[in-house]
Amino acid sequence: MTSARTGAPAMLWGEVATGLRRTIGARTFDGWLKPLSFGSFDAEEGTIRLIAPSDFTAAWVRTHFSDQLLVAWRATMPAVRHVLIETGVAMPKVADFAAVPAAPPPPAPLVSQPSTATAGGDRTGISLEARYTFDAFVVGKPNEVAYNAARTMAEGGAIAFNPLFLHGGTGLGKTHLMHAIGHEYRLRHPNARVVYMSAERFMFEFVAAMRAKDTFSFKQWLRAADLLLIDDVQFIAGKDSTQEEFFHTMNELISAGRRLVISADRSPQDLEGIEGRILSRLSWGLVADVNPADFELRLNIIMKKMEAMPQVDLPRDVVMFLAKRISASVRELEGALTRVVAYARLTGKPIDLAFTEETLADLLRATQRRVTIDEIQRRVSDHFRIRPSEMVSARRAREVARPRQIAMYLAKQLTPRSLPEIGRRFGGRDHTTVIHAVRQIEKLRATDAELDADVRLLLRQFEG
Repeated sequence: MTSARTGAPAMLWGEVATGLRRTIGARTFDGWLKPLSFGSFDAEEGTIRLIAPSDFTAAWVRTHFSDQLLVAWRATMPAVRHVLIETGVAMPKVADFAAVPAAPPPPAPLVSQPSTATAGGDRTGISLEARYTFDAFVVGKPNEVAYNAARTMAEGGAIAFNPLFLHGGTGLGKTHLMHAIGHEYRLRHPNARVVYMSAERFMFEFVAAMRAKDTFSFKQWLRAADLLLIDDVQFIAGKDSTQEEFFHTMNELISAGRRLVISADRSPQDLEGIEGRILSRLSWGLVADVNPADFELRLNIIMKKMEAMPQVDLPRDVVMFLAKRISASVRELEGALTRVVAYARLTGKPIDLAFTEETLADLLRATQRRVTIDEIQRRVSDHFRIRPSEMVSARRAREVARPRQIAMYLAKQLTPRSLPEIGRRFGGRDHTTVIHAVRQIEKLRATDAELDADVRLLLRQFEG
């Protein structure tokens, strides 16, 4: 193995890439990360620059893999503090690795893609995505409560709630709102210390501090924040020592009157593997959900994006088509629009309905019958009037076990997920449990008319 102390960073990219391929899977890695190449390393800033072959690939990697890339680089080369993903442009000469200090600098807020608005002259060390502002956020009924709560938290005056807990599915706008809060708060309070980080990065930094026997610096740095934003808190589930530190950090900030914003993919009551005292604190403030965008909101999002591209002629039937067909998430909708515009520019073809369908053929096939396990669990829970957390609980009471079996059956019928993966999403159960559930529901549908009617109704809801 090449030593991080003596080998050049460019040589270490191969080692980092190999580890990522094992972590995220060969297919995902080959599709998105394999095209990246090493750009440069700035020893003074601790910044790695990786080059993507296109703007589209760069944006996708930033959105989906920035944390994994930073963690992988830090594990191999502790001096790395930032990982930037850029398109293929001329890069500065790679700095001499011998100039890198042996020990990493004191903990500082880590970011994978500093924005032009804060890079370089940032007194707090924090960098937020420049494009994630309140002005760029499109508000509709599914997200208006979360939006108004975020604006209130960002204004800096007296607030009636703390912390603010945002929850919702992937790609619906939680991260956008958190960055927007940071931008607005710093605009109103230029000397304030704002820290944004994912829960995964919180855990990584804490573990690194423990190994270095320097947890005091970590605590001092984090608890000095005037505004702390922690994204995707569900990732610390089951991590006892990290949860202990997270709990005390929450208490310190709230007691000191500092602001805390936390996000997750579900409500506090439905988070599994998180200590009860943390869940109590999360529910203490305001819990606001970010719901999937409805047709009207998706339409407004497209129109907002088109304002930034006045030179692009997007016919109305294409706008309506995108708003109707790309409904899984806001992030996917924006990505589809970006792809259509980019392909039109690359090929010189006009954008019409046929061109759009051809360009998005793979995405449309994937979304035509896409149903997520989370959605199945929510709808089945609503139908049988049980808590969604019961889908992953250990309870075996009939009123809980039967709906859980129906949800497993629907997951097998409506999603491409494997049996082991379905089992993991239902509280870490074995694939044989899923097989038993599927066979049991198939058998009962033939003999129990009431249960069969329930399953048929649920199927119609998903297929409609």
